[in-house]
Amino acid sequence: MIDPELLAKLEEIAAKADKAYQAAESTRKYLFWTGVVTVALIVLPLIGLVFAIPQFINSYVNPLNAATGNTPSTFSTLNSLGL
Repeated sequence: MIDPELLAKLEEIAAKADKAYQAAESTRKYLFWTGVVTVALIVLPLIGLVFAIPQFINSYVNPLNAATGNTPSTFSTLNSLGL
């Protein structure tokens, strides 16, 4: 049979392994939600800016072109093409 002292040590090691596993799972969940929040707060607004900035530039350039009598801007040409 297994020595009682050895059995106690094995149970102690098993308890420590369970605590380590719980700590690792907690860290994994923390890192996952950190990544989700990072994507939501940084990456998604950057993607939105890719579409918003050309429209803002176009809204400023077209009145300037109309006031100065210049030909249509590159932005309005691209806009008329649907790009």
